[in-house]
Amino acid sequence: MATEVGTPPQAPPQPAMDDRGDGLLVFAGVMVLVAGILNAIHGIAAIDNANLFVNGAQFVFSDLNTWGWIVLALGVLQVCAAFSIWAGGKYGQWFGIFAASLSAIGALMMLPAYPFYALAIFAIDVTIIYALAAYGGRRMEA
Repeated sequence: MATEVGTPPQAPPQPAMDDRGDGLLVFAGVMVLVAGILNAIHGIAAIDNANLFVNGAQFVFSDLNTWGWIVLALGVLQVCAAFSIWAGGKYGQWFGIFAASLSAIGALMMLPAYPFYALAIFAIDVTIIYALAAYGGRRMEA
């Protein structure tokens, strides 16, 4: 490719950045963080047998105290997953999907204790899984 004298050579055109899904990724990270904090708080409340929960609820296995420890551990895992999502990359994407999946399963298991809250957390987790599965890997490509 010959250039005329006095004109600088032109660089090849750069591909346009595809920013679709960036808002969903920020949403996923924020919601994983919020769900993690709320799960940690509810786990501590369940361990302490607070009056927040339905009395005499029957669980799939074990009791409210055991589920409190499980939900507390899940909350800590979700807080770590939120920071991993914001760091970008495949590890954050898969770690976030794993944490949101565990949270969704845990929310459905906690339906007897607080039904409407558990369904709301389940819906948020499904949205987080969609955002990370559909748009989570795009940061690595960019």
